[in-house]
Amino acid sequence: MNLEAEILRRRDMRDILTFTIDPSEAKDFDDAISFAVTDTGDYQVGVHIADVTHFVPLGNKVNREAYERGTSVYLVDRVLPMLPEKFCNDLCSLRPGEDKLCMSVIFTLAHDARVLKHKVCRTVIRSDYRLTYAQAQEIINSHISPSIATQVAHQSINSELQEAIRTLNFLAVILRRKRMEAGALDIEQEEMRFRLNEQGHPVDVYFEQPTEANHLIEEFMLLANRTVATLLSKTGKEAVFRVHDKPDKEKLAALHKFERRFGERIPKQTIEMLTIRAMAKAVYSTDNIGHYGLAFDYYTHFTSPIRRYPDMIVHRLVAKYILGERGAQIDADLPDACEHLSDCEQMATQTERDSVKDYQILWIQDHIGQDFDGSIVNVTQYGLFVRLDDTHCEGLVPIRTLSHEDFMEYDEKNFRLVSKRTKKQYVLGDPVRVRVVRADLDMRQIDFQLL
Repeated sequence: MNLEAEILRRRDMRDILTFTIDPSEAKDFDDAISFAVTDTGDYQVGVHIADVTHFVPLGNKVNREAYERGTSVYLVDRVLPMLPEKFCNDLCSLRPGEDKLCMSVIFTLAHDARVLKHKVCRTVIRSDYRLTYAQAQEIINSHISPSIATQVAHQSINSELQEAIRTLNFLAVILRRKRMEAGALDIEQEEMRFRLNEQGHPVDVYFEQPTEANHLIEEFMLLANRTVATLLSKTGKEAVFRVHDKPDKEKLAALHKFERRFGERIPKQTIEMLTIRAMAKAVYSTDNIGHYGLAFDYYTHFTSPIRRYPDMIVHRLVAKYILGERGAQIDADLPDACEHLSDCEQMATQTERDSVKDYQILWIQDHIGQDFDGSIVNVTQYGLFVRLDDTHCEGLVPIRTLSHEDFMEYDEKNFRLVSKRTKKQYVLGDPVRVRVVRADLDMRQIDFQLL
């Protein structure tokens, strides 16, 4: 491949301040942000996405395997990538100081975050900085630790980068507020992490909370996805959308009733978990019904082609229908692809949850016989499910252990177990103290004893 010839066919943005913000352990950088102030004082923000389909054409072996996998799978101790490492971490990864080919959406934004104009195009970029979310957050907080300069690609953090990130954060806050005002769901779940020893055994459990730096990247990725979806819809051609149906009315009514009754006593994480359960699942479809959770009429996945095959499909659709490139090929049978890729996503999600559960059990096996504080997060006819406060490990207090001389009645309507003789009750949301009595990795089950 003649890289120089390809660069000449693209919009050259290598002289504009550009950077990536990713988790500290990330190696596959599939998106970057560029920032500049225009002659009129507005802001030019580029959302640059690795041009994976330039390197992975339709029909070749790598593309066929990527389609079958559908997505990368992120386990606690490793990643099962959708693409070979050569593509994920080398050819396509937007590493700093290297010329990289991208599919980009270039926005001109007013100071109130209104989109004045936008353009989708193929570009060449050169990322100046590789930031972690923690480092970007330090800049947003106007506090830069002495070590951050050497941590960021051995380059000093200059005032231009600081000002860019703070301005982008200001714009992202406005974009986020507008989404919420339009009816988007504000559900943020902290991410459970494990510290592993040299043998790969978990020695600690901790949580990562979304920060303003996370929201910064999220809002501009959402803006790019939404813009591309709107443009594809306007072509009148068959395309792939990310859709989220409205929730079942009965489930929603039951949730609202539950929140009114137990809202003050139920942990925020439990409310969010029940809200998610009441929602329909987001899927891929050629039939655009909008995205309820984001409150968008048009939405698709465009910004993560290194780890999601639907984004590769959308890149090809953009090349053919928006850029009008002669000879551009698109994936065949899009409805069938949407069904297959939605199934792949659900299987990957379940596999990732199983991985987290496995490591929770491995961790708690080292704490058999120890006591922990928690709260009741589910009440069933089999017993009480308790989530530990510090680690969020969930286990069952079997109903047979609650009373040896009495009968426990399951009151499904009121989310409680009630002692028939003493009338003692265990209600959803109750704080409890439990002892770990069993942790079975094969059964993926943790048993507690109520103290």
